Amino acid sequence: MTQEILVNVTPREVRVALLESGVLQELYIERSVHQGLVGNIYKGRVSRLLPGIQAAFVDIGLDRSAFLHIADMHNTDRAGEVIADLANADIRNFLSAGQELLVQVYKEPLGSKGARLTTQFTIPSRYLVLTPGISQNVVSQKITDEAERARLLTMLTPGPHGGYIFRTLAEGVTQAELEADKNFLDAMWVEVDANCRQSQAISRVYEEIPIVLRVLRDLVGYRQAKIQVDHLATVEQMRLYVQLYMPDMLTLAENIIFYDAPQPIFDSYFIEEELQKALERKVPLSSGGHLIFDQTEAMTTVDVNTGSYIGQHNLEQTIFKTNFEAVDVIARQVRLRNLGGIIIIDFIDMTDPLHQEQLLTALTTALAQDSVKTQVSGLSGLGLVQMTRKRTHESLEHILCEACPTCQSRGTVKSLQTVCYEIFRELKRAAFRYPWGGFVVCAAAEVINELMNEEAIMLEMLETELSKPIKLQTDNFYGRERFNILPMPDKEKNLC
Repeated sequence: MTQEILVNVTPREVRVALLESGVLQELYIERSVHQGLVGNIYKGRVSRLLPGIQAAFVDIGLDRSAFLHIADMHNTDRAGEVIADLANADIRNFLSAGQELLVQVYKEPLGSKGARLTTQFTIPSRYLVLTPGISQNVVSQKITDEAERARLLTMLTPGPHGGYIFRTLAEGVTQAELEADKNFLDAMWVEVDANCRQSQAISRVYEEIPIVLRVLRDLVGYRQAKIQVDHLATVEQMRLYVQLYMPDMLTLAENIIFYDAPQPIFDSYFIEEELQKALERKVPLSSGGHLIFDQTEAMTTVDVNTGSYIGQHNLEQTIFKTNFEAVDVIARQVRLRNLGGIIIIDFIDMTDPLHQEQLLTALTTALAQDSVKTQVSGLSGLGLVQMTRKRTHESLEHILCEACPTCQSRGTVKSLQTVCYEIFRELKRAAFRYPWGGFVVCAAAEVINELMNEEAIMLEMLETELSKPIKLQTDNFYGRERFNILPMPDKEKNLC
């Protein structure tokens, strides 16, 4: 399976698309106003204990206090005694209000919930994950070859700072490569420990690397991976990272290519079209059936429908074909939308036990391509398939959209920021397609206001880049998500 990665870089947003065999599978978005927190380590202060649920709120400098549960802590209390049964332990034996504490974020703030914290630290590199304070080495469950698992465990012994987790990418690598990773992680932890000792409470002591470098560390699983980036400085940054921290993958640096075509990189691969589809509730199936995705705070539900498909044989075969076709689409959409937590799939009811078994096998196989841990628990008594997917980041919908004020938060509309970025991209397309001397942007008042204030610098930079004037015009008949790009009349262009 060939892997290709596209990176679209703008001053306030970086978007990364992962394609497998030419098909978009995953999309990552990081904005300057909302940098990812997962992996960051903070020196925080306990603000409040919650003995009733054995947890604590910890102030790490965010808008909302972060949440730390006793199950996410090391099993050593303040007296230095090892507590074997954390489930029945008392949080007050571990923490007190006002106490300074070193914590790591392992889940982003989701909705109204604050970030989730742990004191069981992990520092990842290419092949290993350092686990400070845990003197034991373990191998990723995705490495299933027992001989390879045994070989890896003989390669390294736990170091002075803790043990190591052999990542999936460690399969088949040499001891020299593992030792280089180990030395890098040990040096990194020494730096984190020194920063912690010197820092005041409520400060960040370690920051996870930016998304363009995480791509190289976490997503690139094949030496022939092709990476196209539309920002020259980012290309140089990524190549330098490969040279410094991935010496065994130097050929990868040659595959990091600067995309300098006039057409936007995501347009060239139809990513924008796929992105818009990933925000819709309804996903069509090629047979004529369709899926309905509904995301709530508690869970995500997926409903499978035959739609216009009436089959050619009998009802059972029609249902089985629709369900079987839905499996691959569901697996892809779950990855693309970055859905997490509890996912309930309502397949069309089947009476044949063999069909049910084949369907669950197909679903498990399709989900095995996902790098995020998923677990399928089988059919329930009501005929529903229940599964869980590890949730660490916001879903695509939560990143790009916000609660709709018109429908009283029962649905979503695109945020002002998302609409503005779409306008910027559409202006670039118009400049590429049409020989206009200038542009008029017609949009709703709230969008125009956002462009004139929060995005004014970006708008000015775009005018300079295109060497053409851009005029903003309010249209009160436009909704938030609707806008239009028109050519600027010559008489107005002369006034600009």
